[in-house]
Amino acid sequence: MVQQTLDTPTELFHFQLRTALTMENDSLAALEELTKAAKSAEVKKLFRHHADETREQLANLQKAFAAADLKSSTAPSPSTKGISKQAASTLERSAAKLRDQVAVSCALGNEHYEIAAYESLILPAESMGLSEVVGLLQANLDQEIHTSEELRTTLQKILA
Repeated sequence: MVQQTLDTPTELFHFQLRTALTMENDSLAALEELTKAAKSAEVKKLFRHHADETREQLANLQKAFAAADLKSSTAPSPSTKGISKQAASTLERSAAKLRDQVAVSCALGNEHYEIAAYESLILPAESMGLSEVVGLLQANLDQEIHTSEELRTTLQKILA
């Protein structure tokens, strides 16, 4: 497979937006697995809620493609594949009594990656004057930050 050379800021932005779409699809799949792995009803509920938010984020990304007049498609996201593999590996090695702690810790790591991804999309969107796109991406970022805080609070409760 021949890799496309990204020559312009718009091409780079489009590629990163496509990667974000893959990232959120990967996150949705990972949340399904983490929900299955979790033991407590509270953690399962948290993951189901975040899955609903992820679906909203996917819709926002589709709107961002349209608002930027870019073709919607996905691009490889090796980072999110790696995060999911790490989570699966850690869950596989962990005793049942640690499942909630491991699942929440893994989800927290993924949230921080997503936060960084959205921050790195918002800045070029601002410089390109794509205010509608910025708003959609900012909404996703705000949800990711909120979810990160929820996961951190939940992890603190588990460890108390």
